Amino acid sequence: MSATHWIATFFGVGHLRPAPGTWGSLAALPVAGLLHVAGGPLLLGLGVVGVFALGWWATAQETAGKADQDPSEIVIDEVAGQWLAFLPVSIGAAHAGAALGDLWPGWITAFVLFRLFDIWKPGPIGWADRRGDALGVMLDDMLAGLAAAIGVVAFAALSHGVFGL
Repeated sequence: MSATHWIATFFGVGHLRPAPGTWGSLAALPVAGLLHVAGGPLLLGLGVVGVFALGWWATAQETAGKADQDPSEIVIDEVAGQWLAFLPVSIGAAHAGAALGDLWPGWITAFVLFRLFDIWKPGPIGWADRRGDALGVMLDDMLAGLAAAIGVVAFAALSHGVFGL
């Protein structure tokens, strides 16, 4: 297998069936946790940017000249989006000085919301998905990750009583 295939499939995770996107999102979470432990939210944020750029390149290489511009085995887009959705959990843990595992409801919320937005594709997420190119493959998951991250922050605020409820 080529280097671009390993990148695009996140080391072969994209070949797992059924639901390779869900497998890609699940595989992304422990790596996000390792990035947080190694360098906190800053390293995770840099990872999001780096994986987005690398994924865009690898996806373009893997789909060049092919009719299907978004084959199901390409899951590097899920990795980038899931890491973005997880970023508020990393920031929260760093801010509170808490162990990342203590914020397990945030892990679940980031995963569930990201998968929801990635599958549902409302508004601009669907627009990006319909682009039909490598940028669209990556961008729809980044937008789903952003929507999920906003949801993670909202749920954290609710659960911690920020709104006085």
